[in-house]
Amino acid sequence: MYKKLKIFTGNANKKLAEEVAKFAGIPLGDADVFKFSNDNTFVKINENVRGVDAFIIQPTCYPVNDNIMELLIMIDALKRASAKRINCVIPIFGYARSDKKDQTGIPITAKLIADLLTSAGADRVIAMDLHSDQIQGFFDIPVDHLFSTPIFTRYFKKNLEISNIVVVSPDTGGTARARALAKRLDCSIAIGDKRRTGNDGFTEILNIVGDVRNKTCIIFDDIIDTGGSLCKIAKTLENKGAKKIFAAAAHGILSGNAVENITQSPIRKLFITNSVPLNIDKKSCKKIVQLSIAELLATAIIKIHINESLSILFR
Repeated sequence: MYKKLKIFTGNANKKLAEEVAKFAGIPLGDADVFKFSNDNTFVKINENVRGVDAFIIQPTCYPVNDNIMELLIMIDALKRASAKRINCVIPIFGYARSDKKDQTGIPITAKLIADLLTSAGADRVIAMDLHSDQIQGFFDIPVDHLFSTPIFTRYFKKNLEISNIVVVSPDTGGTARARALAKRLDCSIAIGDKRRTGNDGFTEILNIVGDVRNKTCIIFDDIIDTGGSLCKIAKTLENKGAKKIFAAAAHGILSGNAVENITQSPIRKLFITNSVPLNIDKKSCKKIVQLSIAELLATAIIKIHINESLSILFR
């Protein structure tokens, strides 16, 4: 149906790429992406891409540097094979939290990655739930910023009792994100008063602003990494009299002792998307529920290819 559209993937999240291609109704592009024994990455595009609209699905999750390098080399390979347009679908953007210079002597790595992608030959980036909106401005090429909020909204309305819900932002920086979900669920929000101490990332929860007593709370964030802050917020909510506590985040990195932390916390379920692949140990955690973004990405790819608006994806 779409003769000039091709979807390729690196090794970051092949299962997601296969789901996206299935929803888009086209086969996944044929490409070899692997490492030589000397740790050099090799890419070969095994089909004709001259004049095509190429999309590379490659979340830059763990191992972040390897996946970024794969993406850069794939862009170069497609450019040299005369692809008409190269679109990078990056569901989770590595180094997104390095988006500002808030200490002396540190880089703005998110800007560096944006420059590298552009220099490599990318024509467009499709991202999802960026850590901060300012990252879009780091690029000199178009950026389509998608959100997982509608996916969570549909799931919660279908599977949770939402008559007594409050959406909780872990900190003031996530207030807009929490408010967007609360608006869709027609409920109120609460905000965690969080403070980081020292250079080790230790977080202290000072208070919860908002009424959570006897409420079903959904802690809503963009990224769950080690889960330390999340579990502290959950414990504070429990101490404040919350009836049930759930958590949701677009990107479940779940590094370090995250699964153990979540298992031992008051959180009943943690809802994440499949922007990051889960290993067997994480899949076995009964508290973790993974929702697919494949249809969202496939729809975005088709609409970009045929030059239609993406506004329907935000409803």
